Amino acid sequence: MKHRFMVRAMIGLIAVVSLTLAYFLKSPIGQVLLCGALFVLFGLYVRHLRKGAEIERKHLLESVQRTASATLGHHRHDWMNDLQILYGYIQLRKIDKLADCVERIKERMAVESKISRLGIPALVFYLQSFREVNGSVHLDVEIEDELQLDQLLTAEQAEELTEAIVETVRIFQYKGRSSWGETLQLKMSMYREDGEVIVRFEQVGSKGNPEVLVRLLDEGMAGMRVKADRGEEEDGSLRLRVACGKINEVNACL
Repeated sequence: MKHRFMVRAMIGLIAVVSLTLAYFLKSPIGQVLLCGALFVLFGLYVRHLRKGAEIERKHLLESVQRTASATLGHHRHDWMNDLQILYGYIQLRKIDKLADCVERIKERMAVESKISRLGIPALVFYLQSFREVNGSVHLDVEIEDELQLDQLLTAEQAEELTEAIVETVRIFQYKGRSSWGETLQLKMSMYREDGEVIVRFEQVGSKGNPEVLVRLLDEGMAGMRVKADRGEEEDGSLRLRVACGKINEVNACL
């Protein structure tokens, strides 16, 4: 960032000096040469910006690829564990244990399927790769059947809701734990209610201060169409609310 500022400052300074010299120069040839130098300088600056943007895109793509690869690795590891457990039960002829194991697999598959159908790529990627990038938080996700956010929210609302969810988890992560060594147990439920999409967060075990968490959320979401409020008093839950913005789909929220 400092390097970029220095480059822009130097180019700006050279441009100002060149324009000043061009003003005082009386020779048309000198003015033409200065204008040519300015064009060259501008071309070099544009080239520098393009190169910087290309490097940033490359780094971002590499980061996404690493996260996706690690996420797939975790999923593969989970499936291998499940298969080993099933195989062990079969070998030991514990047929009564197989039904419970298969049911757990079905429940996890159902959650993954619901996440993939949300229709907001950034949110889907965040939730599916959550364990890879948030090792200190265990997030239990529950999603209403047939919930497709892209059919209910505008693109701007979808982007803001994703940002709000990420910010909420971050605030819980840093303000909701009693100690740094604690793994935060967080439950997130997503459903429709009274023309709104609701995302409800409930901390399992030790509770943070709900009032402080809501205040921090309000500060982080200033200007957004997503609103935060407290849920039920007894469980200390928090809710994110956003009205269904697609007029033709409002009835689907009711």
